Amino acid sequence: MSRRTGRELEACLWPAARLPEAIDALARASGLARAQRAQRDGVADGASGEAEPAPIAALATAAGLEAEPTRLTYAELPDLLARAGPALLRLDGEERRDLALLRGGRRRVLVLGADLRRRWLPLEALRAALGRAATARHAGEVEAVLAAAQVAPRRRARARAALLGQRLASEPLGVCWLLRSPPAASFAAQAAGAGLSRRLAGLTLAHAAQYLLWLASWWLVGSAALSGRMDRGWVLSWALLLATLIPFQLLVTWLQGAVALGAGALLKRRLLAGALRLEPEEVRHQGVGQLLGRVVEAEAMESLALSGGLLGLVAGIELALAVAVLALGAGGWPMALLLVAWTGVALALAGRYHRRRRAWTEERLAMTHDLVEGMIGHRTRLAQEDPAAWHRTEDAALARYLERSRAMDVSHAELQALVPRGWLLLGLLALAPAFVGGRGTAAGLAIAVGGLLVAFRALRRLSAGIAHLAGAGIAWRQVAPLFAAGARAADEPCVGPPPKTDGTAPAGAPALLEADDLVFRHAGRPEPVLDGCDLRIAAGDQLLLEGPSGGGKSTLAALLAGWRAPASGLLLLGGLDRHTLGESGWRKRVVAAPQFHENHVLTESFAFNALLGRDWPPSQRDLDEVDAVCRGLGLGELLDRMPAGLLQTVGDTGWQLSHGERSRLFLARALLQDPELLLLDESFAALDPENLERALTFVRGRARSLLVIAHP
Repeated sequence: MSRRTGRELEACLWPAARLPEAIDALARASGLARAQRAQRDGVADGASGEAEPAPIAALATAAGLEAEPTRLTYAELPDLLARAGPALLRLDGEERRDLALLRGGRRRVLVLGADLRRRWLPLEALRAALGRAATARHAGEVEAVLAAAQVAPRRRARARAALLGQRLASEPLGVCWLLRSPPAASFAAQAAGAGLSRRLAGLTLAHAAQYLLWLASWWLVGSAALSGRMDRGWVLSWALLLATLIPFQLLVTWLQGAVALGAGALLKRRLLAGALRLEPEEVRHQGVGQLLGRVVEAEAMESLALSGGLLGLVAGIELALAVAVLALGAGGWPMALLLVAWTGVALALAGRYHRRRRAWTEERLAMTHDLVEGMIGHRTRLAQEDPAAWHRTEDAALARYLERSRAMDVSHAELQALVPRGWLLLGLLALAPAFVGGRGTAAGLAIAVGGLLVAFRALRRLSAGIAHLAGAGIAWRQVAPLFAAGARAADEPCVGPPPKTDGTAPAGAPALLEADDLVFRHAGRPEPVLDGCDLRIAAGDQLLLEGPSGGGKSTLAALLAGWRAPASGLLLLGGLDRHTLGESGWRKRVVAAPQFHENHVLTESFAFNALLGRDWPPSQRDLDEVDAVCRGLGLGELLDRMPAGLLQTVGDTGWQLSHGERSRLFLARALLQDPELLLLDESFAALDPENLERALTFVRGRARSLLVIAHP
């Protein structure tokens, strides 16, 4: 790295004290949607031994952004920097300094300096700066190899770079924080930030230019042919216009792909965020079949909306040009108005097709829902229903489905065949008097024919686009709840995470958890499940909560764990409310093991399921801790008989585990997160007396504070 490059790099670095300003400047320069700027005093300069993602994530949230930490390795660094931006990179050194990356590239990257100037830096120089500490650790070893191999001086630099690349391929270089708009931000703002608005405007202009050139070529060849002046010059001019269309067609194809990919990525991200933010009551109310239907319709909506939207855009441009061309042609304004009227007929047929397709879709989704629910409850149906009677409701549903399919197919055929071909026949009949009577000039007739063909092509596209948009609109009714849920802002803190405690409360400190006059009611139910609930748990307490079934015990546990928000009342953890701590901060300090029917075993290894609340992949220390906790809960015999031990795959929903073994796996999962408060909801109900006593003794000895919920 040259001295000049080194000086430029030094000028671009942001000190730790100016980290909030760096994030704010990146948000402005990159054009991302920003929320109202919040106060960040005392957040950036809290230099502690903890990892850095939490403070930067909090600062990004305050700036209206989302920060995703990505691990950097020496080998993956060029690919990451080529596509990153905006992003923050931490450089090694005695002082904490960050680099604000605006845009990546294969050879150079655009950075925003601390003086707010934009500079292009060589990628290799940045890679050398990020890997300076790692290179220094292995420099002596590499030099020894080069000396022993007697590499020529002129080749030594290249050989040194190759050896360091191999030696440092998996060497971690720190963390890069990718900044972007959160899923809850305005979808239009996200699209604008991703450049979709500019690309859509470019697509419209490119299409318009393409069709103007196409119409000019038709006018040229048509007027030459009808006037009998088709010589070499006219043919060359026509060929030149057609050749000029090629770059515009390439640009249109590229922009269509870019818009489709960008919009699809934003839509998938928003729907995924919405699915993860659904309330438990919403999930329970819909059922598995309806949720599966929403997932299927989400995929259909994306493909249909993007394809139908592009077809509709192109058809709209073509129809507008066709109306203008027909008005200038031999048919004049009457023929242009005839096209407008026929477009109205097409829209009326499209409305009927939409209604019939909606009825067909509702019937299809109802059948899907019944099928999935029947598959899940197959064993119950075998025990409770006569299989000979199952076909009665199924035959009736299938008959309705076939009837609506037939009606939809008829409307689809009318839309696809009648609209474009009917216009072609109608347009030729309207233009026939001008041809037969000779009332129009050769150029006017050529323009009219060109406009007629443009309108025919536009109506073909419009018919296909309307069919796709109708399907997308119907699918949207299923997807809209997920999209709306994605707009719910995550309850994240505007400050760094609070320090952890050791489970003992100092003198004069607030209680570990305080609940005052909590009220909670389910959606659509007037009577509250909890009304005026008060609770105080001190650090180190071990409490037992008993009550009848349906008395609100599990609801209280969900409130304390942060899964649900109370309708009113005050809930504090260490003197701070849930908004201050943030959702992730609250759940790190309070961990709950839900009831058996709400807890799940995933199709993965035993260790993965036990460490579900911690980082993955695990270290050997993590695996040793899992082994110790599971054996303390009485799962030693299970671990010993599994061929792969902790790495044994336990099957979908844990079918290879017994009821009691799954219960103790859930206990181990909660204990391994080492929370300040552990909530156990009916976690010991499936255990026999011997295993219950053993597990309870182990849990009481390991948990810092404990609340056990059980039936009397």
